[in-house]
Amino acid sequence: MPIQQSEVLYTAVATAENGRDGRVATDDGKLDVVVNPPEEMGGSGAGTNPEQLFAAGYSACFQGALAVVARQEGADVTGSTVTAKVGIGRNDDGFGLVVEISAAIPAVDAATARSLVEKAHQVCPYSKAARGDITVTLA
Repeated sequence: MPIQQSEVLYTAVATAENGRDGRVATDDGKLDVVVNPPEEMGGSGAGTNPEQLFAAGYSACFQGALAVVARQEGADVTGSTVTAKVGIGRNDDGFGLVVEISAAIPAVDAATARSLVEKAHQVCPYSKAARGDITVTLA
């Protein structure tokens, strides 16, 4: 269920110039990067790209969700990492994304790690936003 405007705790604001071949910056100046299409898509690959930025945000958000779930379950996720791989390619509507999320959780066994990742996927705001339009695989 979508949140209401009155329930928003924080709003990030970023502005792009020249789309995939330009610059993107946040209103507070904390992020200001050159964006270029990757070489695989005919670009220079000199700057970052939207897929890298999405992967960075998704992995950080998922790590936070993993920590929340671990606290609820009494599990130790100390030293864990989350990696998001974001792919872009053509689909029937033009272009689409695919995501693979993997987590390394050294303090728990494989079955517990899998359970924590599946539960984090249910509560992570990025995972919720991706449902229905982006294929997300948990590795």
